[in-house]
Order: sequence, then structure tokens, then C-alpha cells
Amino acid sequence: MQTEEIKNLVIEALEDMKAQNITILDVQGKTSVTDYMVIATGTSNRHAQAVADNVAEEAKKKGLKPQGTEGRASSDWILLDLADVVAHVMTEQARHSYDLERLWGESDLDEEDQG
Repeated sequence: MQTEEIKNLVIEALEDMKAQNITILDVQGKTSVTDYMVIATGTSNRHAQAVADNVAEEAKKKGLKPQGTEGRASSDWILLDLADVVAHVMTEQARHSYDLERLWGESDLDEEDQG
């Protein structure tokens, strides 16, 4: 599958499980690890786990196997690595605490400050 198809599959799987506040971060050129990070919020630990499970299941149906999964034990932040797309499913508290959108958005400001 192409990167855009994987990204769309992740978004649809998140939407199917009623994940909230879905955000897509284009991190191409900022990291060599992935092209996109898709961040979504679950309403509880159980909901976050169910959302992440659905993303993994939908990926497997399309022949994709996550290269790695982290956080299943705690379920407040679950990461699914689909190579070109990394999905982060977080509880509201974890999402606020880690603030990935701000973290990844700052690299543009860093470049401007140097100029």
C-alpha cells in the first residue's frame, strides 16, 4: 500500500471507533522514522485500547502488519507503527501531557530562529 492509502486506512479505522480530535502531522523532512503521525484521543483507557485494536485489525485485513506496538499494557498511550504512518491513540490526559502537536510543530520555529 502507498503512504496515502495507509494514512486513509488509519483515519477511517479511528473514525469507525469514534476516536476524537483526529490530527494528522506531516513530519516528512523532520524525521526519517515516518512520514505521518496520526494522533487521536480515546474517551477512556478501554476506549483507547479498542480504537488501537481496530486500527491494527483493519491494517491486517489489508495485509499490513504493524512493525511495532507500544503501550498496550497501560492503554493511556498506544502507538502503532505502520512504517510510513505512525498512529498514536491517547487518553485526553496523556495527550495533553505529551502535547505531540506542539513538540513536532516546534521544529519549523527552530529553523526560523537560526536564520
